Amino acid sequence: MAKKLDIPNLHPQQFDDFLFGDWKPTVQGIYSRFHIARIEDYKNFITLPVLPHRRSIYFFFYVTQGGAVRSKNLNRYEVGENDLYCLPAFQITSLEAMSKDIKGFYCHFEPEIFNQNQLNVNIERDFPFFSIMAEPLVKVIAVDRVSQQLELLYTEYNHHEMQREKIIALHLTTLLNEVNFDYSERPLSSSSAASILTQRYKTALSENIGQIRRVVDGAHILGVSPNHLNKSVKKVTGKSAHELLVHMRVLQAKVWLKQTDLQIKEIAYRLGEFESSDFSKFFKKITGQTPIEYRNEKR
Repeated sequence: MAKKLDIPNLHPQQFDDFLFGDWKPTVQGIYSRFHIARIEDYKNFITLPVLPHRRSIYFFFYVTQGGAVRSKNLNRYEVGENDLYCLPAFQITSLEAMSKDIKGFYCHFEPEIFNQNQLNVNIERDFPFFSIMAEPLVKVIAVDRVSQQLELLYTEYNHHEMQREKIIALHLTTLLNEVNFDYSERPLSSSSAASILTQRYKTALSENIGQIRRVVDGAHILGVSPNHLNKSVKKVTGKSAHELLVHMRVLQAKVWLKQTDLQIKEIAYRLGEFESSDFSKFFKKITGQTPIEYRNEKR
């Protein structure tokens, strides 16, 4: 089996270049650890769609008006009014669309922001909606309390004072606890064993794309038979396990093509020991573009 790959992730400053090009948002000194902005203040500077990429930070996207279409790995989500879209670090994501009237907040942070004397926060343990396996969309019920905490965070961040990081961490913890209360009050999921296995497979593809080159590789990682895996995935998604593998390969290829200077032959090898010409045919069959055309396309 292939060696696990070191997959690049965009840091905040790199993401700004990826997202905005020549325009840059107004940021404070703790930008790499925490940032919050109103969506309506930067929406006009984004060229949509924002292509698939991976980030090094956790983030959430809260809509108070209008809507957007975002993705987490192979899944697509419509984010509407009072929806909170949460994504842990290192997941492939894209932003397909935003309505013209959209309003709300974007916030990113590193877990280290919680390294304060008064806090004992483990982000994925304490706030399960940030788990890699979780559905990233939360319907906020306590709208007034969540909105109040977001406004407080926004105000504190724009004080331009580095020493206020502790206060920001406290407000962020309070906000996430408010969201977690709504999240934990949802009806218990009736997810079937097939749904759970399918989600585990999608997560495995995201984390091990260099290792999973055949369905049998994914089945081995999950400890199930290839036949059982394929039947479960087909039942839940209507697609075969092989089709999901193909789509995840294409997603990761897009990330490498846009985020790195890797040669096509190196990307081809990393994705399954393709010959360059075979990889180009494979990529074009799925996307309608050759790898070079996709890499050179201006957005």
